[in-house]
Amino acid sequence: MDDLILLISESYRKDAIGNVTVTETATSVWAHLQSVTRAEWADAGQNGLQPQLVAVTPIVNYNGEQIVQIGSGENARRYAVYRTYLDPDNDSIELYLERKAGVARGAENPVTGA
Repeated sequence: MDDLILLISESYRKDAIGNVTVTETATSVWAHLQSVTRAEWADAGQNGLQPQLVAVTPIVNYNGEQIVQIGSGENARRYAVYRTYLDPDNDSIELYLERKAGVARGAENPVTGA
């Protein structure tokens, strides 16, 4: 594993007057980043997805998070997880990532959104 990524989960709460607030929790994990295959790119594209990368990490690191941040500061990029694949041969999970509207929010600080 050669890249440090952030797995980001979101939780939603209503306040006393019914406003919904989002709280993000980020977990740093090591992963190996690789390109999607041509076949994956074509298949996902036919379903309206825009695959970008695959992040491979040990299965114990992943708890169903749907947002992955790669990089930090000005270079931070956020991706949505559109598919996963569990590799039973080496206990790792492949997270298939796409750029998507709505996940770029709070890229500066994934914990506070500031």
